[in-house]
Formats: sequence, C-alpha cells, structure tokens
Amino acid sequence: MSEHHSQATSPPPTGNPLHVGFFVTCLADLFRPSVGFASIALLERAGCEVSVPVQQTCCGQPAYNNGDYPGAAKIARQVIERFSDFDYVVLPSGSCAGMMIKHYPRILEGEWHEKATALAEKTFELTTFLSEIAAPVPDQQFPEPLHETVTYHDSCAGLRELGIKQHPRDLLKNLCDIDIAELSHSEVCCGFGGTFCAKMPALSAKMTDDKLADAGDTGAQLLTGGDLGCLLAIAGRARRQGLAMEVRHVAELLAGDYSTPAIGEPQ
Repeated sequence: MSEHHSQATSPPPTGNPLHVGFFVTCLADLFRPSVGFASIALLERAGCEVSVPVQQTCCGQPAYNNGDYPGAAKIARQVIERFSDFDYVVLPSGSCAGMMIKHYPRILEGEWHEKATALAEKTFELTTFLSEIAAPVPDQQFPEPLHETVTYHDSCAGLRELGIKQHPRDLLKNLCDIDIAELSHSEVCCGFGGTFCAKMPALSAKMTDDKLADAGDTGAQLLTGGDLGCLLAIAGRARRQGLAMEVRHVAELLAGDYSTPAIGEPQ
C-alpha cells in the first residue's frame, strides 16, 4: 500500500537529475533551519537538483484550519505559481504536504483547481519522496554513531492524510542503523494540533504529557518525528517538566546532524 496519495507521479525520463522545489515550511524557517538544511542535503545525496524559491511563505494551513477559506485559497494560488515548474515539490512535513495535496484542490475552483490537482500529484513529504521517487540515498559513515535509544512520533496529518508510517522507520534503519523503540500509543495525537494547543491549552498539555510518559516508558532518550509543530510542542513540554528527552526531526537524524542542539535546548 502506497504511503502517498493514490495517483503517484512517475519519475521523469532518466538522464537528468530530478529538479525538486523545496518548500521549507514556516516552522523550519523560523524555528529550526537545520531541518531545511538536512532535508536539502538528503535530496542532493539522492541525486536531485534542489531549488528553494525565496518568495515562498506559508502553505495556508493556519488560515484553512480556522475557516478563512478565501485567505487560504489566496495563499494556495501563490504557492502554485511559485512551485508549478518543478519536477517535484518536497516538504519536511506531513502536515504541510497534506494541506497542499489534499486541501488545495478542495478550496480552489476552475483553472486553479486543475493547477492545484497537478501540483498535488507531484508533491511529496520528504521520507515518502526519498523512499518512492528519488534514487536511493547512499550509505554514509557518520563521524559518531547515534547511541541513544530512539522512539518515533507519528503526526496526525501525515499519518491519517498521507499514510506516512513505515518509510521513516525504514530509512532510519537502512541509513542510520536505528531500530525504533515503538510507543504503546504511537497513533495518538500529541496535543499540538496547530491552533488547538492555543485554544485548549490545558487539554493540549495533558495530551502532550501522556505522549511524553509513553515515550519514557519505551526507555528512549531521543524522540523523533516528521512534523516540526508536534516536535516543538513535545520538546517544550519536556523542558517545562524537566525531562531529559532529546527531540529531533527525522531529517536531522537521516542526514547525520547530531551536533545541532536538540529542539528546545540552548544554542
């Protein structure tokens, strides 16, 4: 079963590198640029030519989730204009990828609906793209192996909208020799939920506490995942509780970036 939408795009004819438009995402741009750099390094190791349009902004998900469909549609049209010429569009976020793949065609009509559908067919979350479309990422000997036990948080949007589950685990095993210590409730929300955490902070905090307790029960010292929003919320709550749970984006682990301070740690 594919972990992507039903009409996956086949690679272009061989001979030329895949030209990938990299969508950084707001959170990576503002809070965790190392996720973007790690993602680009992985794509280039897989033989892709990577471009990062400087005019890109948000995917429009906050506006969409809060019912501002005209505002979300305006942002969607901007994204389509800036990314339509690439062979593929890749994002280090199942949440933002889900917005572009699933929701752009729903909020746009006429000619823009057709353009949104075409963009959706060539838009992929990072680990899905590396697993299904790009050439295999070559093995790389990192300066120091990762000795921590690692657990994985499956974000709601990536899991439920795009079916992202096995690909990040397989990549972690194949590239980094990391076996995941699975959470007992790996498919339960961490409590972030975009604006949900701001609208219902007490409930959100309880859900994040439960996620951290589950992670602690695995014996893991490091928690990773594919959505920075979830990871920021988990790391922030861990710091408030004084827990020594290291939190990193999966792209950072796959690229061998173990030296950048973990999310929420001092520079």
